[in-house]
Amino acid sequence: MNRGIECGKYLRAVLAIAVLASMPFGAAVRGQAPHRDALPAALQKTEVKAAKRPRLVVLLVVDQMRADYVDKFAGQWHGGLKRLVEQGAWFHDAAYPYAATETCPGHATISTGAFPATHGMVGNGWWDRDAGKMITCTADPKTKNLGYAGATASDGDSAWRMQVPAFADELKFQSGGPTKVVALSLKARAAITMGGRTADDVAWFETSTGAWVTSDVYGVHPWVDEYVKSHPAKADYGKTWTLTLPKTAYLYEENAVGTGPPPGWEHTLPHPLRGKTGNGDPDKDFYTQWQTSPFADSYLVKLGEAAVRSLHPANGSETDFLAISFSSIDHIGHAFGPRSWEIQDALVQLDRDLGDFFSVLDKEVGRGNYVVAFSGDHGVAPIPEDVTKAGGDAGWLNMAEVQTRIESALKPLNYPKPAVAKAAGDEIYFAKGVYDQLKGDPKAMAAVLDAIQNVPGVLRVYRAEEVDDPQATEDPIRKAFAASYFAGRSGDLLVAPKAYWPVGYAVPGKERAGGTTHGTPYYYDQRVPLLLMGWGIRPGSYYRAVTPADIAPTLAELCGITLATRDGQVLAEALQPKGNGISTTR
Repeated sequence: MNRGIECGKYLRAVLAIAVLASMPFGAAVRGQAPHRDALPAALQKTEVKAAKRPRLVVLLVVDQMRADYVDKFAGQWHGGLKRLVEQGAWFHDAAYPYAATETCPGHATISTGAFPATHGMVGNGWWDRDAGKMITCTADPKTKNLGYAGATASDGDSAWRMQVPAFADELKFQSGGPTKVVALSLKARAAITMGGRTADDVAWFETSTGAWVTSDVYGVHPWVDEYVKSHPAKADYGKTWTLTLPKTAYLYEENAVGTGPPPGWEHTLPHPLRGKTGNGDPDKDFYTQWQTSPFADSYLVKLGEAAVRSLHPANGSETDFLAISFSSIDHIGHAFGPRSWEIQDALVQLDRDLGDFFSVLDKEVGRGNYVVAFSGDHGVAPIPEDVTKAGGDAGWLNMAEVQTRIESALKPLNYPKPAVAKAAGDEIYFAKGVYDQLKGDPKAMAAVLDAIQNVPGVLRVYRAEEVDDPQATEDPIRKAFAASYFAGRSGDLLVAPKAYWPVGYAVPGKERAGGTTHGTPYYYDQRVPLLLMGWGIRPGSYYRAVTPADIAPTLAELCGITLATRDGQVLAEALQPKGNGISTTR
């Protein structure tokens, strides 16, 4: 059942009853409006004035932004990130309470105010049991993607799989005016989940072609087309990512342990953007390098500035919405890990770019007329080889080995071959009918669970029915998996790794490519920054435990709208008293 839609219907029904109850009985029965003379004299002379709202809501998400990056590196920031920390409301203990710490679930949680068990975006992709294949969280067979600047695009994407309306959807629907919604990112799953189903402009980048694309759900818009034509990403070909700070300013070792840089790059800075061959023509490897560098985030900032100008926020009376997700930190983190010069340097440059962006907002919207929400969609694990070098217990939980051991355990028990349809992330999807058979065969089920439990790096294994109810347990790991579980999309078995044992799929006998990942229920993956700044915000440091699902309810409160359903709460301690939308600095 679509719980978000059902809840929305319920709320509309309650509102309708309330409206009818407020009308004179006869008018309610006949479907007529009450006569003006029936209203109290004081109300007859009262004009309805729109509630004060920010002119622009800005949502900024940094993909793979660990919360401790603020703690470690803020002293080196002098631009936009510094402004957020010093002039905003900083929630120091913000974390996702679920296990599916990936890009699509994180952005959907920020966007809707709900967790994956409610909004249904359980991963970047999942196994479609009916289709018998992996699908991405935004794949939509009824839509067609469109390219900007004359580019062609493949497939189709939209937010139709998200089971709860986005904050942006509710803002558009409830504002009663020409509210505009724009969402931008390198990743479709970030831009689309932030923009929702009814956004005006949604654009993302296709690494394989170097093209900016959208969906026919949103359409092609002139301001994006003009910017992309005059500022192609390939203009950065031949540039080199060099150190921004003196070498003595970097916190960790120059050559991080266990890194996996993109093709054409060495393990340490500087990193040239010349593709794999460097023959003068941008290729797929160049675009991979580009998105794994600060140049891509700088591009997104400039595209965001063009979006602000296209909205003409200083001239409108409605609240517009602009969301930007910066993807480069995620690509850099995967390749070089959180303890790298690359991460530290990229954040210094993002700080500078956001400083310029806020200056544009001050000029175009007016300082104090906009509100900014800033967070990350997930964190990241340290590179396991880096942990073991320091003497810790770490490694890679190889899901390919998990699948092999399941097949071996069931081989003598006359089960279909293969018994596993797909191992995806930390989840096992059995072939059609196999899991139902296992549930009625305790001996076979025990053999499967024992086989998985003996794989290095496995903490425990949960059956789907064990995590279907988030309230049924106080075990934090099981509870985290329950908050990620959505029946029909999640797997039959869910494998919980040990701490510092991220999930991987390395081929036995082949050297691992290097780097790290995320997607576990541990704090290094769950904890992210959460900062609010601008209209209606009370600056300060706050230490109550919160989640990024609190962002959408808080923005809804500021904008005077109601979300259909939510798992988050309003961050009331960071809001100015009603009627005082002006924030002050600390």
